[in-house]
Amino acid sequence: MTAPRAQLELTWIEKRVEQWLRFGHPVEDRILDRRRRLMSFTPGSVFGFVRWMANDYGTVVSCVDVVRVVGPDEPCQTIPFVRPGAESLLHIGGWPKVKRVLETIDAVEAMTLDPAAISLDYWRQVGARISAGQPISPYTRERHLAWLMRRKLVP
Repeated sequence: MTAPRAQLELTWIEKRVEQWLRFGHPVEDRILDRRRRLMSFTPGSVFGFVRWMANDYGTVVSCVDVVRVVGPDEPCQTIPFVRPGAESLLHIGGWPKVKRVLETIDAVEAMTLDPAAISLDYWRQVGARISAGQPISPYTRERHLAWLMRRKLVP
């Protein structure tokens, strides 16, 4: 029996609906048709994805989510385009705030760290700080090492 997976459905209709995986490691990536694809992730995986929609008058929706795929017996939240659901670590809407999250992801990658492999608490903190209009504390190598050591102690 295969382990349960979460599936992320992405749609791309140029200048109308654009959804993309910003980071994460799907174990399966299926193209459904010209505009849609379905990615699967194993329990424990973390991924971030962006959703943007527009109409004739401009942007209607822009948001970014960072989620953790839960195991079979863990509770989960319903998250648009993620089936059956996942644990929401960060959900931010509105382009100026989404841009701050994307810059934070870029900063993590600039340290040659995988955003899918950093502290889950950091993503929660980033979401809370942006929502409160506060500056985001940078993710540091020291913080990452502390998180890796904590993970060894408490799996």
